[in-house]
Amino acid sequence: MTANNDIKIKAKEKGICLWEIAERLNINDGNFSRKLRKELPDSEKAEIFGIIESISQSKTAAAEE
Repeated sequence: MTANNDIKIKAKEKGICLWEIAERLNINDGNFSRKLRKELPDSEKAEIFGIIESISQSKTAAAEE
């Protein structure tokens, strides 16, 4: 199993691109992809899962308008 696979799976399930997460973290998408190569600490993962949920809710709200 690859590092941070849980992040990648959750993002895919929610229809979120990795570049969208990187944008919220204020980092380049290439840097974010490199960051995911090694397992992240739980605190960082929690932040990223929060961002995924936030983006998902934003997209849902926009679709309902």
